[in-house]
Amino acid sequence: MKRSKNEVMERIKQETARDMGLSLGENGGTLTAKQAGALGGRMVKKIIEEYSKSAK
Repeated sequence: MKRSKNEVMERIKQETARDMGLSLGENGGTLTAKQAGALGGRMVKKIIEEYSKSAK
């Protein structure tokens, strides 16, 4: 079964937040701008890493 882009992004967001010790909850939680920026940056890094592994 192929996952939708939204499902993949949600999985990456939840995994990254958990790794950072952030709790997003059902509605995304409440993050400061600094936390949201850090989360987004780490998500991009993780996406690039996963893409690089699959491209080999």
